Amino acid sequence: MDLLSDVLDALRTGRPAVVRTDARAPWGVRFRPIAGAGFHVVAEGRCRLLPPSGGAPVALGPGDIVFLRRGSGHTLCDTPESEPLVFVPERVDASSPVGRFTVPGDGPRTVLVCGAYPLEIDRPHLVLDELPEVIHLPAAPGRHPELRSAVDQLCAEIRQPRPGSDTVVATLVDLLLLYILRSWYAEQPEHRARGWAAALEDPVVAPALRAIHADPGRLWSVESLGAEAGLSRAAFARRFTAVVGEPPMGYLTGWRMAAAARMLRQSAEPLAAIAERTGYTSEFAFAKAFKRHHGVPPGTYRHQRRAARAV
Repeated sequence: MDLLSDVLDALRTGRPAVVRTDARAPWGVRFRPIAGAGFHVVAEGRCRLLPPSGGAPVALGPGDIVFLRRGSGHTLCDTPESEPLVFVPERVDASSPVGRFTVPGDGPRTVLVCGAYPLEIDRPHLVLDELPEVIHLPAAPGRHPELRSAVDQLCAEIRQPRPGSDTVVATLVDLLLLYILRSWYAEQPEHRARGWAAALEDPVVAPALRAIHADPGRLWSVESLGAEAGLSRAAFARRFTAVVGEPPMGYLTGWRMAAAARMLRQSAEPLAAIAERTGYTSEFAFAKAFKRHHGVPPGTYRHQRRAARAV
């Protein structure tokens, strides 16, 4: 069980969206909040990111990547003094395989790859919740070769779209999310000591997490999860809570709800079947737990997500 891939798949609510932004100074583009995470890659030129929560602008150069875990509203610009345009999908030129958003001007040129990952952010998993609001990964020779390779291929497709570019770009953007997370964790040793990254490598916690993800419908208890890890109930509960940041049964419930939401979005299975597959003995008990966690009954959730995809 690849835990990181499983979590990201459960969080996805749609296909990534990618746009090439071609701007000439003076320029600025304001991106509205989105239901998911956002990223930008500087393919050519330089710019600044005005962070969502304020603070000093972040200088970006060729090959730099920024990732915004909650898709918060933000601005990219050549200088903070430039008047920004608001990015709206209606202004995207969709005549090529990769949409293009143009800011006209006669100054120095900047080309960006701007993307969005539709994700379940109302109830985020720890893999997103423990990240900073903005991750900046500067380009540097020899650092994170897999990430740099994906960025180079993505920029090549953006510069010169060819037959199949739509599929190639979508695949590369999916890979980019994994590589961004890997690269950030590799540069943050303190986050490998505690939290989700530490849990993936912990010899006690990781087996229990894999068991939960592989079979969320099993009638797990702290004792049975501890047995997967080879520890007593009390010792396992202490270790799991210290590493992950929440008790084992709390994590189990959260993952069951994430798994149920994925099934509701991706399948036509009846609610009774989803209830059984996520460890609930009745459809009523499942519906009650789901509404408590997501704020709406499972049937309403399924209808809302399908309606959103159809727009």
